[in-house]
Amino acid sequence: MKLLHIDSSILGDSSASRQVSAAAVAQFRKKDPSVEVISLDLASDPLPHLDVEALSWLGKELTPDVSARPELVASGKALSDFKAADIVVIGVPMYNLSIPSQLKSWIDRIMVAGQTFRYGPSGIEGLAKGKTVVLAVARGGLYGEGSPAASFEHQLSYLKSVFTMIGITDITVIEAEGLATNGGADRARILSDAEQKASAL
Repeated sequence: MKLLHIDSSILGDSSASRQVSAAAVAQFRKKDPSVEVISLDLASDPLPHLDVEALSWLGKELTPDVSARPELVASGKALSDFKAADIVVIGVPMYNLSIPSQLKSWIDRIMVAGQTFRYGPSGIEGLAKGKTVVLAVARGGLYGEGSPAASFEHQLSYLKSVFTMIGITDITVIEAEGLATNGGADRARILSDAEQKASAL
């Protein structure tokens, strides 16, 4: 069993999404001590924004000229690590109504035609079926269904679309929402509730 653990918050130890994603990974390790965990910190080790060269190379074999290009090697590893993973746990803060640009750069490495999806006669077909995805989502405000700001939410809705498109249906969301409301007075309780949900995976 392989687990890919990704964090994208720039806040380090102060990050709520990191705290919740860590609790989720700890629970998977508790259930199966033999699980192999691969960690990727997109804040400290970001992937560059996708360019034409990286796009044209993704999914192809390493060649000597590519092996000399660290950014292309990192792109290939991001895709191969994702394809090899049985479980993917992602810590996702909301930045300006969406996801961190570092996480978008990673998504651009895994959404590759012919690798994780393909265009068939009936439209798009996902090729990454059978994986489990856990999204540890953190946001300061309230953007859930029925809230006044629900239409501004482009974080969780986008991620669900991404993983559904590539064939993943087993998606669990653990939300720590409203962390900054009431001046942050409820932050500890909200995080505790989210960690408890992670511990019940």
